[in-house]
Amino acid sequence: MAITHLKGEEVKLTGNEINVSDVAPIVKIVGQDLNEIQVGGEKGCAQVLVVVPSLDTPVCAAEARKFNEEAVKLDNIEVVVASMDLPFAMGRFCTTEGIENLKVGSDFRNKELATAYGVLIENGALRGVAARAVFVINASGVVVYKEICNEITQEPNYDAAFEAAKEATNTSCCGTCQ
Repeated sequence: MAITHLKGEEVKLTGNEINVSDVAPIVKIVGQDLNEIQVGGEKGCAQVLVVVPSLDTPVCAAEARKFNEEAVKLDNIEVVVASMDLPFAMGRFCTTEGIENLKVGSDFRNKELATAYGVLIENGALRGVAARAVFVINASGVVVYKEICNEITQEPNYDAAFEAAKEATNTSCCGTCQ
């Protein structure tokens, strides 16, 4: 069972632990428009799956802004930020922050993503939300990079995530990624 920390206190994670070289589970999250967004699996382009506890926190907001800023520099890569926030709150956040270069989705309905990727917080003050994590999935649907942040209140290693994303790109794009 994976662990992380919240302000130094150990936090256990539950769900199916996904590692580098595993096939990324296909799951559905809810977009701002209440339509489903499919993440994971083979898409014909690389995917960066950014998991945050809530966009309504300074660290998560900063992380979403950073990935939004960098997403325009990444070719043939779909960037999705997922949290447990309601789609309406995510929509307000994106409008206020000018987030338009990536997709945002909510895992609030069934916690399918957090469970499938092993990042559902099992205990402590944030029990029931997702831990901070980044997964990079190549065009064939294989996880090529994984980071579960050791401290939930700290941002991920952007350089490593972006480098993994660039390496995961495939020269033949199906045209479905944004």
